[in-house]
Amino acid sequence: MKYLDEFRDPELARRLLDEIARTVTRPWTLMEVCGGQTHSIIRNGIDQLLPEQIELIHGPGCPVCVTPLEMIDKALAIAAKPGVIFCSFGDMLRVPGSREDLFAVKSRGGDVRIVYSPLDAVKLARENPDRQVVFFGVGFETTAPANAMAVFQAKQLGLKNFSMLVSHVLVPPAITALLASPRNRVQGFLAAGHVCSVMGFWEYEPIVAEHKVPIVVTGFEPLDVLEGIRRAVAQLEAGRAEVENAYARAVQREGNKPAQKMVADVFETGDRLWRGIGLIPMSGWRLREAYRDYDAEHRFSVGDIHTEESPLCHSGEVLQGLLKPNQCPAFGKECTPQKPLGATMVSSEGACAAYYNYGRFITPDEISLPV
Repeated sequence: MKYLDEFRDPELARRLLDEIARTVTRPWTLMEVCGGQTHSIIRNGIDQLLPEQIELIHGPGCPVCVTPLEMIDKALAIAAKPGVIFCSFGDMLRVPGSREDLFAVKSRGGDVRIVYSPLDAVKLARENPDRQVVFFGVGFETTAPANAMAVFQAKQLGLKNFSMLVSHVLVPPAITALLASPRNRVQGFLAAGHVCSVMGFWEYEPIVAEHKVPIVVTGFEPLDVLEGIRRAVAQLEAGRAEVENAYARAVQREGNKPAQKMVADVFETGDRLWRGIGLIPMSGWRLREAYRDYDAEHRFSVGDIHTEESPLCHSGEVLQGLLKPNQCPAFGKECTPQKPLGATMVSSEGACAAYYNYGRFITPDEISLPV
């Protein structure tokens, strides 16, 4: 595939692996922040090809996975209301709430629709003036500009029947929270290239200066990931801690200024709950007062919903890099993609889904070879 095959070249991958093996002299623990990177690592077996001194652990980089249970239940409550068209990207429909998911609401007659852009929801609001149209605005900084544009456009058009259920989270506060944890194991990070394409990587520089951990911005293809690992290991072995950009084809230090301006106009920073992790101060975006009329939580009065996670689900420990998915006692048993306990098993970027889909729940003694 044009522009992709060159980043999947097996010979170049072997050279990078050999370079990493020549460089590493002691154990190092690296965390990839993005769930897309996690899937690339597990799908291509990168973690199994690396020298044994290097351990990759999986961070809270899946926006669907860290959307708090309370927010899922708020979405379910709104979607079940008569007269509502509830719009979401497809990966949110099977994320379990306390008792059910959005597919269950849809099966009972709720008007739940998959859209491919928040602007599709704005268009639906224009076409259905007698209905309330709600878009589930989930994501990291990557999806924030489009979501901000949808709210901005709805206000410009004077739409009174469009609102957004906002669950945006930010990467730098999450990295800071992980590093401040007494249980932290991370010695270096692979930062998500798509987030940095919007926000740049200047926000990581104070984190590196304070915590003395390397952060390497990288992409999602096998060679991207391996180059990020190579650079992180080189820094660690040399006793350096810097922000490096290994994804220069898409990322600049300052990021996308027009996109940042749109986000800053519509959203403001606030405290945010992360599923399985808890409250991280100033780690999310919410609508500014000027756009409060477009806040679905406010419009539908669902702000007081509180929930508890399943005691069987250890996704919080997975998201903090404290546990590998297949170390959870429920993995592949009580928790499967068909009957998930947590979002990490159903999201297209979830670590548990990656381990399940690529057979990491199978141990060598369970493999039956033909005679």
